Amino acid sequence: MNKTWRLVDLPGYGFAEGAKKDSAKFNRAVARYLKHRKNLCCVFALVDSGLEPQELDVEFIEWLARNTVPFVLVFTKTDRGTPETVSANIAAFTARIAGWFEQLPEMFRCSSTTGNGRGELLKVIGATLDSMPAEPEPAPAPVALPPEVEPPFSMQVRAGNKQEKTPLDKKRLKNARPW
Repeated sequence: MNKTWRLVDLPGYGFAEGAKKDSAKFNRAVARYLKHRKNLCCVFALVDSGLEPQELDVEFIEWLARNTVPFVLVFTKTDRGTPETVSANIAAFTARIAGWFEQLPEMFRCSSTTGNGRGELLKVIGATLDSMPAEPEPAPAPVALPPEVEPPFSMQVRAGNKQEKTPLDKKRLKNARPW
């Protein structure tokens, strides 16, 4: 039996371009999609391993866990720093999130430049798709969600031009992210 699946690639939530009002609207739509899509089988949360834990990434992982959205962590750009720095950043990240889980989520290290980790990620994708029913359920008809179902807004959006934001801008953007 031939399986047909759609994979969804969302823009990096920290660097999506666009008007602030459009960005906030997009973020709410993504949050609803992740929370209410019945045939969503796994989110691959990409985290830059070359950076110390970023609040935006930590809060997104907390949001996924709190909303019981299935996910795996993919630490990217493992070729860009020293192995010690990459390992230290990953250890710091996992230490920040460890208290939310009985067992940490599945984690992978990868590099698009060297191809490290590619095979492991493809195996996870294949195994996940193989575990799905033969026919994907049809996409649900769009429905308006009541306000109480809307996710809380607490994150900044780095949208629009890439100028440094002033404290006033940060305050104005505070409620744009659902996670």
